[in-house]
Parts: sequence; structure tokens; C-alpha cells
Amino acid sequence: MRNALCGILVFSAIVVGFVLRQHQSGVLASGTARRVLYYVDPMHPAYKSDKPGIAPDCGMQLVPVYEGDGAKVAASGVSKQSTPGTVSIDSERQQLIGIGVAAVEKTSGTRTLRIPGRVAEDESRVYRVNASLEGFVRETHGDTVGSPVKKDQVLAVIYSPEFFSVIAGYVSASEQAQNSADKGDAAGIRNSLGVKVWADRLRNLGMSEAQVQEIYLTRKTPEGVYIVSPADGFIVARNINAGLRFDRNMEFYRIADLSHVWIVGDLIGGEPQYLHPGAVARITLPNLKISLSAHVSNILPQIDPSSRALKLRLEADNRNYALRPDMFVDVDLTVATPPGLSVPADAVLDFGYSKRVFVDRGNGIFEPREVDTGEPYGDRVQILRGLAEGEKVVASGTFLVDSESRLTSSAERAH
Repeated sequence: MRNALCGILVFSAIVVGFVLRQHQSGVLASGTARRVLYYVDPMHPAYKSDKPGIAPDCGMQLVPVYEGDGAKVAASGVSKQSTPGTVSIDSERQQLIGIGVAAVEKTSGTRTLRIPGRVAEDESRVYRVNASLEGFVRETHGDTVGSPVKKDQVLAVIYSPEFFSVIAGYVSASEQAQNSADKGDAAGIRNSLGVKVWADRLRNLGMSEAQVQEIYLTRKTPEGVYIVSPADGFIVARNINAGLRFDRNMEFYRIADLSHVWIVGDLIGGEPQYLHPGAVARITLPNLKISLSAHVSNILPQIDPSSRALKLRLEADNRNYALRPDMFVDVDLTVATPPGLSVPADAVLDFGYSKRVFVDRGNGIFEPREVDTGEPYGDRVQILRGLAEGEKVVASGTFLVDSESRLTSSAERAH
């Protein structure tokens, strides 16, 4: 009987001890779950404090971290095997700091290519006035460089003995033709042909059509030969003065019609493949609110020896003479971008030596990734390497994510 009573007492003690241990274990677990380990900055979790208070960078209340939260962080997907700089940001904080994501898409479009340009004379509208004989200059008339001139405007008067021997023959032939016509002589036709021959010789020597007709009408030998402008334009070069003796083929003037000009620009890299003759461009004068349209006429075969750039030639109407030779302008060309992967331009962080995006891995995990970019167009930029179609990247709040990533990396290195 005594043995039975002892057994009951021992069993009761074991049960009570087990219950007490279970109760103590539950209380301990409950107490441990609520015990604060430290406080963190809600914007930058790498900042820790032993006491509650205000975050020094953003002025927000510090958030407590309880014992056991480390397991939750591990379960979220951020581990030591993750890419350095990977951060975990819960949905509440994502909304707070304005994080938005966008998909990597395969797109195409257009972009604006801006290149520097220089205004040049249209070589097909540049006229050189040369001496065909030897002689000297009698006088000049308002022929300074930069002066506007009209077609057949007299610029100078010259004297040449060779000229006047031909003039004498022309005057004589003209008189004979006139006399034959008055008498009704059949030789008039032959004499008229002679006048034409002498007139052509004068034209070939450089006499203007207006002076040839003047001599025919007056039958007088002029004191000098007129040097006239061959077209409307501006004098861009002048090598003549009164009293100057000149040799055959000397250039007196160079006159340019600037109502139509060229713009020459530099093309570098793979840009030429996107352009073709006829493409329209916008010409802008720096510091001036003036813009004109132009079109591509040719991509020249010459390469600049220093920059290795190809020369692009455009043509533009210049009726108001806003464009002047050797003036520098900006040339904006709209070119097509070939299809390829792209992301919003705000998604790419450019550090000069590298470019980075943050890939959304889900569950609030953002992983930094190096990428190679291509051409920008609109509000997007091409991705050449580093991303796959369909992946999602941070497109707004990128700098805040990068800042937190840097703090996280610093904290990881400190530990």
C-alpha cells in the first residue's frame, strides 16, 4: 500500500514539473518575441540605435526591431549568397519613398541626334571673276569684301591692249553690217555673221553682254572694259585695286550667292547608318531664337584625320541671310532606332565608369545589376546587355534604393 502511494506521489510530481516547464517555456518565448533588440531608421535600416528616438537623416521615428525578426529577414530572400548591395524593402516603405517598377520591353522608336555644324558656301553658287588678258586696273566701284552686289553690276574698269584690238574689229564689222543693211546689199548677211564672230571673241575674253551690246549700238570704242558681277550675291574675296597691273588668269573677285548654303557636320561611330539623302534636319543658331530646316544632301567620303569623323553635308535655303559662312550651328536630326530591349531612362544610374539598374526579384527584394546601354530615345534607353525581356526594374525612386543599397553594403563590410 505504501509502495502504491509513493508511486502516485512520484508520478504527480513529474506531471506538475512538466506543466511548470511548459508554462515557463511559453512565458519565456512570449517575453523573447517582444524584447526589443535595437531601433533602426525606417528609410535606412543600416542605421541602428540602442534607444528610441528620431532618425538623424529624415526626421522620422525610429522603428524597433524585435528578437526573432532575423528569421523573417532570412525568409524574405536576402541572404549572404545574394548579390552585394541587395536590399529588402517592404511594401509599406516602398509606398512611403515612392518606389515604382517597370518591365523590360522590346521596343523601337526615334531619337534626336544633335551634331555640331559649320555653315559653308554652296560651291555650285560661288563665282570667280578672273583676268583673261594682261593689263592694268583703271578704277573700282564699291567692291569691298562683304558688300552685296547685283548681277551685271559694274565692279571695276580695266585696260588691256589685246582687248581693244578685238573691239576695233567688232566696231568695224558692225558698221559694215549696218551699211550693207541700209543699201539692201546681199553681203549684209555675211557681214552679220562677222559681227557675231567678233562679239563671241569679246565674250570669250570676259566682256559682259551689256557692254557688247553697248558697243554695237554706239559704234564707239570704250575707254575701258567693265568687270561686272556674274550673279546676285556677296563679295567674299577681292584681289584688285586701282592702278594694279595684272597677269592673265589672275582672280579679281570671288562672289557667292548666299541665298542657298551648305552646313557641314561631323558624324562619329555608327551614326551614318541611320541617315540617308533627303532626311530633314533642324538648324538652330546657338544663343539666338532662330531655327531653319535643312535636308541631308550627301555623306562625304572624307574622314577627319584627328576626330575620325565622317563629314555630313546638308543644304538649306537662306533667303534672309541668317546663316553666314563659317558660322557654327546645332544640327538636330531625327533618326530611327532599331528594335531592342529598353527601360525607362530614370531606371538607369550612370556612374561614368559603369551603369546600374535595380531588378525587382519579388517579395520586396531589389538586386543591383550592371548593364550596358545603347542609344536613348524619348524617355527610354536601349539595353544591350544585363537584362532579359519581362524582368522588372525600379523606374522611380531609383536613387533612394541605391542609397539604401550603399548603406547596406557598408554595414555588411563593417560586420
